[in-house]
Amino acid sequence: MQTPTRSIRLALVALALVCTGGLVSAGAVGGQQPTAPPPPPPDQIVSIGEIQRMFEAVALVRSQDALKISDEKYLPFLTKYKTLQDARRRTQQERSRILSDLNKLANDPAGDEGQIKERLKALNDLQIRGDIDIRKAQEGVDSVLDGRQQAKFRFFEDSMEAQKVELITKARQAHRQQQQQKKNP
Repeated sequence: MQTPTRSIRLALVALALVCTGGLVSAGAVGGQQPTAPPPPPPDQIVSIGEIQRMFEAVALVRSQDALKISDEKYLPFLTKYKTLQDARRRTQQERSRILSDLNKLANDPAGDEGQIKERLKALNDLQIRGDIDIRKAQEGVDSVLDGRQQAKFRFFEDSMEAQKVELITKARQAHRQQQQQKKNP
C-alpha cells in the first residue's frame, strides 16, 4: 500500500507529465526508475522539441531519487524545477526564432540593414533577459535544496543533458538513414 505522500507524489508526477506533454514508461509512475526514451523507430520521426519534452518529464520523475529529496520538499522542488525548465525552453525557442529571422535577412540580397540590426538587438536583449530569468529560476530550485543536493542537481542536469544529446544524435542519424533509403530503394 502506498503512503499518502507517495500517492501525492505520483499524482504530481503524472500532472507534470501531462503539463509537459512528455511520455515515460508506465513503470516510472509505478515507482520504478524510468529509463531514457528509446530512439524513434526508423519509420517515425520525432522532433527535437518532442525529445526535449520527453527528457524534461523523465528528469522530473528521476530527480527525487537522484537528489534524495524528502516527500515534504518534493512538491516545492518540482514546481521550481518545472519553472526552470520552462524558462530555459522559452529562451531557447525565442533564440531559435530570432536566429532564423537573422539567417533569412542576412541571406536576402535585398535584406534591410535596419531589420538586421533590430533582430540583432532583439537577440542581445533576449540573452540578457533569458539569463536573468534562468538565474532566478535556478535560485528558486536552490532555495529548496541543501548544499549537497544543489551539487547533485548540477551533476544530475549535466547527465540528463548528455543523455538528451546522445538521443538527438541517434534520432538525426536514423532520420538521415531513412532519407537515404528513400532516395536509394
